[in-house]
Amino acid sequence: MALSAREAYDANSWPFALGVQMPRMDYRCHTVIVTGASSGIGASFARSLAARGSNLILVARRVDRLEALSDELEKAHGITATAITLDLTSPTAGPDLRAAVAAAGVRATSLINNAGFGTFGDFIGEDPARLAQEIAVDVSAPVQLSSAFLPDIIAAGGFLINVASMAAYAPSPRMAVYGGAKAFVLSFTESLWAELRGAGVTAFVLSPGATSTEFNAVVGTDDATAGARMRTPDDVVATALAHLESRNPGPSVIDGATNRVAASLMRLMGRRSTVKVMHRMTDPARRSGSKVPANR
Repeated sequence: MALSAREAYDANSWPFALGVQMPRMDYRCHTVIVTGASSGIGASFARSLAARGSNLILVARRVDRLEALSDELEKAHGITATAITLDLTSPTAGPDLRAAVAAAGVRATSLINNAGFGTFGDFIGEDPARLAQEIAVDVSAPVQLSSAFLPDIIAAGGFLINVASMAAYAPSPRMAVYGGAKAFVLSFTESLWAELRGAGVTAFVLSPGATSTEFNAVVGTDDATAGARMRTPDDVVATALAHLESRNPGPSVIDGATNRVAASLMRLMGRRSTVKVMHRMTDPARRSGSKVPANR
């Protein structure tokens, strides 16, 4: 009689008890969708996975960058990198991407929902249309794409990585929608991790802190990262892949020791104190050296 996925996992886990090192993940068996692949963390994911032998489906809006990256990776690593341009603000982003992948004649076995952007400023002054786009890309798209591709990921024993942010761990004054969106991604993905246990799938959420990408340029100000010391996209991806390859990956991983300590401290401080600290940290007047009244 065939073993269930849970029984197969338990049956195959015995060598660890004897100190036997199991083989690392064979990335060559996977075709990975990477959204937001044209720059930053997404491009670093693409390069790291291609170097490990994965085929790729690169998704973003900037076709010139996608095609250049696709050509680079195919020539350097002998893999197949399919470039698909897609607007993730679409209310049908999930089925649209699934149809595009099928039309390209490829089959996805894993998914990295990396695309996202933020806005900065008091909520009352923000453009409602821009906020709707932010919610679509940061919240709706990961849900839609996860729903569209999880059956294939489960069938292939692949992985799902959703990219959140340190903003998920604390209220984010002046970035209220972005922080709320990333808190959703954190909770959503940790819930999926529990639901998918025993299904032969690795699912987790990755939370970077300040990273040297185009994030601040899109937001329009360096105040969005409050002068924090930057990690590199390669640092973030190394954290994610180390977690992916670990024996029993948990539901979430934070990139960088400093960020992990900060998340722990925020839990201890309580919500009132944390939001007041975050409000001061992201105050443009504070960063410019101007005097501002203390928050009460």
